[in-house]
Amino acid sequence: MRRRNFLRGLIAATAAGLTVTGALAQDTIKIGEINHYKRMAAFAGPYKQGIELALDEVNAAGGVLGKPLEFIFRDDQGDPGEAVKIAEELMTRDGAVMLTGTILSNVGLAISSLAAEKKYVYLASEPLADAIVWAKGNPYTFRLRASTHMQASMLAEEAAKTDAKTFATIAPNYAYGKDAVAAFKAALLKLKPDAEFVAEQWPALFKIDAGAEVQAIERAKPDAIYNVTFGTDLAKFVREGTDRGLFDGRVVMGLLSGEPEYLDPLRDEAPEGWIVTGYPWYGVEDDANKAFVDAYMATYKDHPRIGSLVGYMTVQSIVAVLEKAGSTETEAIREAFADLHVDTPVGQITFRAADHQATMGAFVGKTTLRDGRGVMVDWTYKDGADYLPSPEEAKALRPGN
Repeated sequence: MRRRNFLRGLIAATAAGLTVTGALAQDTIKIGEINHYKRMAAFAGPYKQGIELALDEVNAAGGVLGKPLEFIFRDDQGDPGEAVKIAEELMTRDGAVMLTGTILSNVGLAISSLAAEKKYVYLASEPLADAIVWAKGNPYTFRLRASTHMQASMLAEEAAKTDAKTFATIAPNYAYGKDAVAAFKAALLKLKPDAEFVAEQWPALFKIDAGAEVQAIERAKPDAIYNVTFGTDLAKFVREGTDRGLFDGRVVMGLLSGEPEYLDPLRDEAPEGWIVTGYPWYGVEDDANKAFVDAYMATYKDHPRIGSLVGYMTVQSIVAVLEKAGSTETEAIREAFADLHVDTPVGQITFRAADHQATMGAFVGKTTLRDGRGVMVDWTYKDGADYLPSPEEAKALRPGN
């Protein structure tokens, strides 16, 4: 009797185990999402909400390839080594079919390197360093956001229209900041060959000594300033520069400085008259963008940030590539990204086969104060495709060409 009961229990336990395992393997299509949710909560939080809004819409409409789409969110603490470890776990243990995410470029570059080595598809949704698709580009990495080259070129175009001749730059001392300054210089000197750069400041990321940086720039007496700081560094730089009159009578360009993530915390201390890239969600009128803004505000009782838009477009891009691939196999997904077209709130974008860069553009305008907070005015949306090298030039920038 004891033997019979033991066998029955063993059979039941085995059957239950198989059922659970099968359900985990088959129920959803999993995407591994890695980001700095605690270290950069002001950006990563809205980004996650954008993803979740899009996921709700996709799954309510039947999912993708006949299954619900699921994101597995993991926090890397902004550490490249931790991000690589997590990426491996997501792909091998958790059953993710591809990876996405990261804000900081050094973390994105680490995951991109792993993607090339292990042949994992990685959609770099947010990191902006040009190296991700050019100098360190690889067959398995694709980028969604407009790069530093693209946005810096947009600002250089505006700077060239001013009377400024001498320029100072300030940027965080890591991949994104260095790329952003190099791209701005190259683009401006093409448009304005007599421009001169009289000072370069390179504060450590999130460790800026704003007083010292402002003094160094003031000593150089530039006509214009190109600012690439963001987050808490931007807030300190703006406050110290305003108190010391650094911005008075000068042209100031701010890469990302018009994004709500960075303008909102400044409140009535936000700078006025800066030429910036950002996201004027409060002024969009085209149907697709307004529908996104309205849906986001209805869901979260809060306005979207640029991160919200990028998160939403990340899901749209993944759905589009899976549908084009007709499969969750890595090579099918990789091949489907070539010249993939995606309809988004900012219009149709394309992931270029030549360099894996999407043609998502950026909003460019000027900052001002309105109702006690910083906003963008006189803005236009600039198509990213207009600020990229030709496919032939782009191929030459990638390894092996």
